[in-house]
Amino acid sequence: MSDSLRVLAQQRVARDEASVIIEVIATRGSVPREAGTRMLVWAGDCAGTIGGGHLEWQAIAKARAALRDPSRWPGPEEIALGASLGQCCGGAVTLRYRRLDDDALADWPLDQYATVIQLYGAGHVGRAIAHLLGTLEVRVQWIDERDDAFPIEPSSANIERVCVEPVEAEVSAAPAGCFHLVLTHQHDLDLRIVEAILRRGDFAWLGLIGSITKRRRFEQQLRQRSFDDAAIERITCPIGIEGIAGKEPATIAVAVVAQLVQAIEHERARDCAKAIAQPA
Repeated sequence: MSDSLRVLAQQRVARDEASVIIEVIATRGSVPREAGTRMLVWAGDCAGTIGGGHLEWQAIAKARAALRDPSRWPGPEEIALGASLGQCCGGAVTLRYRRLDDDALADWPLDQYATVIQLYGAGHVGRAIAHLLGTLEVRVQWIDERDDAFPIEPSSANIERVCVEPVEAEVSAAPAGCFHLVLTHQHDLDLRIVEAILRRGDFAWLGLIGSITKRRRFEQQLRQRSFDDAAIERITCPIGIEGIAGKEPATIAVAVVAQLVQAIEHERARDCAKAIAQPA
């Protein structure tokens, strides 16, 4: 969970605005969000996400009912996503509802990773990239709509597997300054994700797998959707540092992650220069 949601929670506590924290405290099998994921709910709105869909809709309704009538405060509950809710993920999550107060804030950990990457696609190349990203000091949201696309073995601690549809809706959950890698199993899905990222506009870097031909096709389609040249030029496609021509997933992953690390270091250097230039 990003620090921005924690900051919002602090603000609501300071203003004594009644809110509920919904937290995923345990998971089994394939689920939209891992344990530790939180969202905030209050009478008129909510922030964050525990995975969307019917699960989230029901959880929000229960949280608001508890705010209206504390006697209806729900205890921890395990929910089978496929059997009871008909969601695409077939696992189960356990949710906890907690009143937002100073004690709850004290138990809310700070995000240890400043750099957030959204990796779209869990195919062969996506798996190879995720393996490398698991060794870096970054937080990764690894997103795919297919239950069986993710490897059976557990991800690294810094990688959150997100099984959700529509996949492109996850763009709205990304923090500002996020780095995005788009390499799904469908070109039209790639296009929808890229369009959503460009419409937000507050990303640090956007890499799209594909050839020069794919880039030109996307450029044409994005112009038809009213994107100008300045926006389209922010797309890095093809991806990967020059001079590495191998097509094996592991080779592609090395080239792409090296380019991504370059982009991260460039962004950090730019942020540092801005901070130095700010008047005291």
